[in-house]
Amino acid sequence: MTDDLPADGSAPRADENQPTDREVACFEAGVKFGSLYHQFAGTPLSPDSADALATAMEASIENQPHCEDVAVEMRDEELAAALAEGSADYTEWTGRFSEVRMRIEYGDVTVHTEMAMQDGYPLMSVDSVEES
Repeated sequence: MTDDLPADGSAPRADENQPTDREVACFEAGVKFGSLYHQFAGTPLSPDSADALATAMEASIENQPHCEDVAVEMRDEELAAALAEGSADYTEWTGRFSEVRMRIEYGDVTVHTEMAMQDGYPLMSVDSVEES
């Protein structure tokens, strides 16, 4: 029956309750972002430790399954501005101090993601989903 076919014309899944590789890959991307953010939020951060923290963040998240690449870029100007406003020579890491890009691969699906500031909030998003 043609009424049983998915709207996109693809073949129906054997078990409709099982997520697709595309869905799993996007879920895994969310897991990686949640892990990164909550693992490192509050970590002391200074200009002297910023590069080491970025490297630790990358290495930590790349250890997780299906994560093929992580790039953490510290926002040095934002860090300098925060330090100028405070009385200490360090602050606590939050998403406002970094831009993050990840590549997640699951099955034949590659998901490219990023975390960047948008309207004062570190927005985590899926940039593209590619199926090979």
